[in-house]
Amino acid sequence: MATGQTDPRRRERILAAALDLVAEEGVAGVSHRKIAARADVPLGSMTYHFTGIDDLLGEAFTGFADHIVAVFDLHLGRAKNPEQAREAVTDLIHTLSEGPRRDLVLTQELYTLAARRPEYRKLTQAWMRRSRDLLEQHFDATTARQLDALIEGLTLHRALDEAPHDRELTRLAVARLTAAA
Repeated sequence: MATGQTDPRRRERILAAALDLVAEEGVAGVSHRKIAARADVPLGSMTYHFTGIDDLLGEAFTGFADHIVAVFDLHLGRAKNPEQAREAVTDLIHTLSEGPRRDLVLTQELYTLAARRPEYRKLTQAWMRRSRDLLEQHFDATTARQLDALIEGLTLHRALDEAPHDRELTRLAVARLTAAA
């Protein structure tokens, strides 16, 4: 890029670099200097685009939550009846647990931040609300809340287990939870 020209994708590169760094080193390993180097931007860009590390991480994790909600919507949006919705939840669990390890790590890093810091708790609460709203298109509010927890729990267990359970066990868990719905 020629000197003096603006870089219209710089902000997005910084956000992506922040998430990549969090996934590799954890939130504790993140600094403006490391993110700038990873994004290949001048260090001064960090303070130009973000008021501080929390502003940057907040925006990065908000974008990540948007991505996961889009995955929920992709799966649940196709369901036309309760049986299809149950199968969509099963597919969602397997997609998330078999997906990029980066997403699993980022989810856990965000949960850890949320357990410690109220501003991140608000972000995760908004994310959970959006996920439950999508589930509530097919299930009552109580079932949607339980399904949301089941999705997160089974995703984590399947991703970390040496011999993850198969689709039939996931399907059975979803069916049991939604039987009264």
